[in-house]
Amino acid sequence: MDMEGYIRSRINEINNIDDLKSILATRIREYKDVSPDKSLLIADSVINEVQTTMELENSDDEFLKYITRIPCADVNMGEMGVGSRGAGDFFVHRKIAEIVNSTNTQSLVNPSEQDDGGVVKASCLNDDIYITTAVDGIHSRLSEYPFLGGFHVTRATLRDICVMGADPVAILSDVHLADDGDVGKIFDFTAGVSAVSELVDVPIVAGSTLRVGGDMVLGDRLVSAVGSVGVSSYPPTARKGAVPGDIILLTEGSGGGTITTTAIYNGYFDVVWDTMNVNFIEAAHVLFEEDMIKDIHAMTDVTNGGLRGDAAEISDTTGLGLEFWQEEIDKTISPNVLNMLNDLDIDPLGVSTDSLMLIVPPEIVDDVKNTIFDAGVLISEIGVVNNSGSPNLIKADGSVEELIPLFREAAYTKIKKLVGDATPEDFEKMKNQVQKAANLAIDKKDALINYIRK
Repeated sequence: MDMEGYIRSRINEINNIDDLKSILATRIREYKDVSPDKSLLIADSVINEVQTTMELENSDDEFLKYITRIPCADVNMGEMGVGSRGAGDFFVHRKIAEIVNSTNTQSLVNPSEQDDGGVVKASCLNDDIYITTAVDGIHSRLSEYPFLGGFHVTRATLRDICVMGADPVAILSDVHLADDGDVGKIFDFTAGVSAVSELVDVPIVAGSTLRVGGDMVLGDRLVSAVGSVGVSSYPPTARKGAVPGDIILLTEGSGGGTITTTAIYNGYFDVVWDTMNVNFIEAAHVLFEEDMIKDIHAMTDVTNGGLRGDAAEISDTTGLGLEFWQEEIDKTISPNVLNMLNDLDIDPLGVSTDSLMLIVPPEIVDDVKNTIFDAGVLISEIGVVNNSGSPNLIKADGSVEELIPLFREAAYTKIKKLVGDATPEDFEKMKNQVQKAANLAIDKKDALINYIRK
C-alpha cells in the first residue's frame, strides 16, 4: 500500500484530518505489528509530510512550481495498456522515444526504432567498437517468486544484447523491495540472476538495492530491473536492416517470465521447467563465435506482444511487409507450452515465446540453420520479407490474416482476461492526451536546460 499516494488522493475528500489519520492507522496495523498509538503517530507523520509538500503550490517560486508539477495526460497506465505489450504500450514507448530524441544526442540505435537495445559507436586504437546496452524489468506477477523473476529478467536483458549482434560482457542488477518484505527475497532474486550469469559466463558487475517507496509503502512487493552491456566489432543487427527477399528464421521458444506466470497462475506447474534454459543465448553466442553476425540483416526476440507485436514493429520501422506461415510457426513453440496456450485459449502469436528471430539473406540460410542446430537448438524457416508494407499470416487453410497487435498482449491470467484486450472506444482521444503530456515534458526539459545554462 502506498501511504503517500493514498493520502494525496483522499486529503481533499476527507475534511476531518483525525478521521483520515484513523483510517490510515488502521491500514498500517494490517501490515505492521505496532500499537494503535504508534500507528497513529506514523499516520500523523505521513499526513504532515504530504501537507507540507502541498504548501509548495503557495510558493512565490513560479519556476520551481512549474518544474515540480506533473504534465498530466489524465490517462492512467492501466487504461492505456502500458506494460501490457500492445498498441497502447507501443504508442507510449514512441512518445518516450520522442522525449529522448529531443536531446539531439547521437547514437546508432535509440528508442525511436523500438529495438531491443541501444547502440553507440566508440573508437579504440583506430578500430570501431559497437557498445550495446539493454535493461529489462522483472515480470510484475513474479514478485512472489523472486528466483524465477531474477532468472527470467536476466535472460531477457541478455537476449536484447544478443539480438543486436553483440556479445554480452557484463550484467547489472537493481532490486527494490518494499518495507515489509523479507530480506531473503533480495537474496533469492540475486541467486536467480546469478544462475544465468554462471550458465552463460557473463559477470554481474554492479547493482543497487533500495526499498520500494522508502518508508511510504507498506507490503512486501518486489520490483527490479537487470541491465546488460555487450560489445561487437560489427554494426548492429537492428530491425531496420531487413530487405525484401530475406528469409525469416525462428528458433524453438519455450517462453520466459510471461509463460512462467501463465503456468504458475493457471496450475500448469510442470511447464515452468520448459522455460528454465539458456538456449536463446547459446544460439546467439554460437553465431557470434562463428563470425556470422556480420551477414545477418536483422535479429529480434519474440517478446513484446508476441509475434504480432514484433512483426508490426519491424514492418513499421522498415516500411516493408512480412509473410509468415502459421504451420511453421507452431513448430517453433515448445509442445508443452503450445498445449497449455491452446488449453487456456491464449493466442500463441500474442504472447512472448522468447524465440530468436533471424532475418537473413537466402544464400546464408542453410549455414545459419546448421550452426544453430549444431548448438542443440531447433530452428525453422517461418516466412519471408516482401514489399507488401504489412505483416501477414498465411493460415493452415490458406487464408490470410494481417498481424495487428492487440491493445494488450493476449490475456494469460484470469485477471487479464477480465481486463480484456479490446481497444477502448476513446483510444484516439487518449492518444492525443498522451501526446500533449509528452510535448509538455519536452518543454519542461528544455526550460530547465535553459535555466541551468544561463
